[in-house]
Amino acid sequence: MDIGGTELNAVRTAERLDPSRFALSIVSLCDHGPLLARYRDRGIPVLCLPLHRLHGSHAVRQAVRLVRFLTRERVDIVHSHDVYNNVFSTLCSRLSRRPVVIASRRWLDEVPRSSLRTANRVAYRFADCVLTNSESIAELVVARERVRRSRVAVVPNFVDDQAFVPPPPEERARFLFELGVPTDSFVVGCVASLRPVKNHELLLHAIANLRARWPALHLVLVGEGDARPSLEARARQLGLAGVVHFAGLRPNEPNLHHLFDLSVLSSRSEALPNSLVEAMAAGRPVVATRVGGVADVVRDGETGLLVAPGDVDAFGRAIESLLRDPELRSKYGRAARERAKTTFQARRVIPMLESLYLALLRERVR
Repeated sequence: MDIGGTELNAVRTAERLDPSRFALSIVSLCDHGPLLARYRDRGIPVLCLPLHRLHGSHAVRQAVRLVRFLTRERVDIVHSHDVYNNVFSTLCSRLSRRPVVIASRRWLDEVPRSSLRTANRVAYRFADCVLTNSESIAELVVARERVRRSRVAVVPNFVDDQAFVPPPPEERARFLFELGVPTDSFVVGCVASLRPVKNHELLLHAIANLRARWPALHLVLVGEGDARPSLEARARQLGLAGVVHFAGLRPNEPNLHHLFDLSVLSSRSEALPNSLVEAMAAGRPVVATRVGGVADVVRDGETGLLVAPGDVDAFGRAIESLLRDPELRSKYGRAARERAKTTFQARRVIPMLESLYLALLRERVR
């Protein structure tokens, strides 16, 4: 129920499933977090089964509660979104004997604990389908997890129509003024949680290398996380005080990427990042690291530029090539916006998921 890519995708999906066809309930393994109220405000029932570990007497009691819920509500489909729910919900769903079971793989790197990796692999065997959010992750599930390709589905992350609508110019000016960004700046923006896996430090070094040649260059980091203190310290060490602006957590409406000139993501690992889809919807060219499903979103040399992860110099060169060429930025931005419309718009993606639900249900009934 905290803010994150998978969590936001789940709540956005819940808000958009056709209520005339699907009676939706949410099961959460925690009982707190900012997204809990968002579900309830939409009138979506939430069953909280707080769970701190997947074994022990408390886990057994929560499993019994879930099995009883699935049986009492005559649930047809159970769709898990993360590794813990894959393990917990898949087993409970099979014990209730009724529902279609969908597990998910929405991450690139292996989970750190070997026992959890093994349990997740077993959960895949019991699921009717493993849902991924990019072709790259689907290929990983087939190759590494040995799941048949016919049992793997791809439904990408998505954005709403509103993500394509730019805010009024005065709103952009107000946002930049609030952060202390000069009005004549070239704004590079990154929307990502401040965690080591996002590798903001690479981005800071790239900006520091460019700053002498591009004095109008400013960097805005939107997001929060444990790495913020160390990133603020590194920015000061690199002489970027007043150049790097930490914006904290912000509502995602309006789409914040409209407020930037260029959107970037320097992660070490990604599945299919919402941030890049949002950047493309805003018509912003992207510079990103070529990891996981990023290449399934950004077409290198068409909607943006991709570089090897960890390569500071290459990342800086990619940013500079777009700084030097306004026409290329516009070309990439137009192509990015069009790709977002045709591939990642909610009105296209949600029907894909609904069709998958119904197809799996028909298969189960046969």
